[in-house]
Amino acid sequence: MIETRLQEVKQRLVEFSLLTEKMIEDSIKGLLKKNPDLLKHVIDVDEPQTNKLELEIEELCVEIIAQFAPKASHLRTILMILKINNDLERMGDHAVNICESALFLIERPDVKPLIDIPRMAELTVKMLDDSLKSYIDQNPELAKEVCRRDENVDNLRNQILRELITYMINDPTTIERALHLLRIAQNLERIADLSTNVCEDVVFMVEGKVIKHHISQ
Repeated sequence: MIETRLQEVKQRLVEFSLLTEKMIEDSIKGLLKKNPDLLKHVIDVDEPQTNKLELEIEELCVEIIAQFAPKASHLRTILMILKINNDLERMGDHAVNICESALFLIERPDVKPLIDIPRMAELTVKMLDDSLKSYIDQNPELAKEVCRRDENVDNLRNQILRELITYMINDPTTIERALHLLRIAQNLERIADLSTNVCEDVVFMVEGKVIKHHISQ
């Protein structure tokens, strides 16, 4: 019976992940297409839904603990679900931050062509998708591979920062807009970090290895 209940919770977690991915994608799409309605939908509709899902999943986990008093692998599974659940809610918050900056930017002239931020978003969403796959499939090798990808996201963030500093130095009128672009990059980087956290926990759960700060293993 507990296995059936855990599968139900895992399915809700997959739904939560898909919603979070959509929020990230729509936040960048709204920026690129200068679509305020899409950005406001993420803030006003999707974000409250993530809060609702987080609470629903948390309540389901508490009910399972109360009903079955799980131990060993079942307890580890529930604790992992609770952690991923919290991470997904935080990712949704970061997507909202991106939308808020995008709403500011789309009403003003572009600082520069947006090339690196969409690429960074693509890598970040893929990391999120694969981090949950690594958990569902209990696949530590995929989890380790996702952790290694985090460096690519960090490198893009650093590249964006260097370029924006140049723009701000050369034209101080771009400073406010450039800082919003940087905020978007930083929020994408934080989403990637949260995906990495999930993968580190997957490796620990399956192999008993701590790979934090040692992702080359």
